Amino acid sequence: MTIAKKIEGFIENSSWIRKMFEEGARLRQQHGADNVFDFSLGNPNLPPPAQFDKILEETLAAVGDRGHGYMPNTGYPQVRDAIAGFLQAEQNVAITGDEIIMTCGAAGALNIVLKAILDPEDEVITPAPYFVEYNFYANNHGGTLKAVPTKDDFALDIDSLENAISDKTKAVIINSPNNPTGKVYSREELVKLGGLLLAKSQETGHTIYLISDEPYRKIVFDDIIVPSIFDCYQETILCTSYSKDISIPGERIGFVAINPMAAYKKELQAGIALANRILGFVNAPALMQRVVAQMQGDSVDIDQYRKKRDLLCDGLAGCGYEFIKPSGAFYLFPKAPVADDVAFVRALQDELILVVPGSGFGGPGHFRIAFCVTDDTIKNAMPGFRRTLDKFR
Repeated sequence: MTIAKKIEGFIENSSWIRKMFEEGARLRQQHGADNVFDFSLGNPNLPPPAQFDKILEETLAAVGDRGHGYMPNTGYPQVRDAIAGFLQAEQNVAITGDEIIMTCGAAGALNIVLKAILDPEDEVITPAPYFVEYNFYANNHGGTLKAVPTKDDFALDIDSLENAISDKTKAVIINSPNNPTGKVYSREELVKLGGLLLAKSQETGHTIYLISDEPYRKIVFDDIIVPSIFDCYQETILCTSYSKDISIPGERIGFVAINPMAAYKKELQAGIALANRILGFVNAPALMQRVVAQMQGDSVDIDQYRKKRDLLCDGLAGCGYEFIKPSGAFYLFPKAPVADDVAFVRALQDELILVVPGSGFGGPGHFRIAFCVTDDTIKNAMPGFRRTLDKFR
């Protein structure tokens, strides 16, 4: 053995998303890029807003040769203040830069939060379907992820969540708009969840945190509003990034925002800041911090994603697929025509269509389509989607 047994196990059960993405690279080399329809990875295909390049150039020119050094582990104070100023309106909360920690994307944000709050064998609950990496993030810090099913329309099942909470529960992670379903949780759902967590915190004698993973917050359709979690429960922590809404996932920039009403706010601030350093992130990228400070509220043209959603949904409905039209993000989570979603996904591969089995997200019997692709990819894949469904009828 040359690597840890745990990592060997992780490799064996590694993410279906990456497996399909790697399969896409192989198929493109074999059949040509135009003949492969890759819906596997949520990699934004829209360019960043036009002002991004301008701000980047101006920022790079302004920092000079001494602007690339270390800063506080929490990030530049002026950047955190700029983000807090925007969040005051977006999240309806009197937040300051002191409650903001700049991070290496939402993944970095989630990891430093879990590092700060988890003791060995603590449980983290998440509604399923869910982003599969949560398993690894919880395990990274000695915790265990416990998935709880949602309702048929992917709404939160408060009764199931209540039954899942135990003395070991330390946090609940929600993701809204959701990857892989595109579901946006309503304010009513979140208020009920907040009330449940308050009651369970009092019952267990320790705080149960609500962690909201929000990288798709601005990618919503049909006038849907994403509620503020800070309004719904006091012990809340927001984790997010700029990867999706301004199309810069490779730049790894995001932040943590702690509810200023949290009972142990100072301890959370200190613990999360320390975790940012000792996990090896040290600090978020210096240049990108300065850039996003000037882009608060900006996003790509979200209507382009709505048009892609509608193009995909209209096409698949015409083929006979069953699905719930997503309210946000850039994913569709249709039902597979057979219980074995992996078998159906492999059949789609025969048509050079790459999607991800729902089993990989804790949603068996479904499959995920990432529609952050060209319109031609969607249109040209439709005959293959139709032929594959016909085979299973």
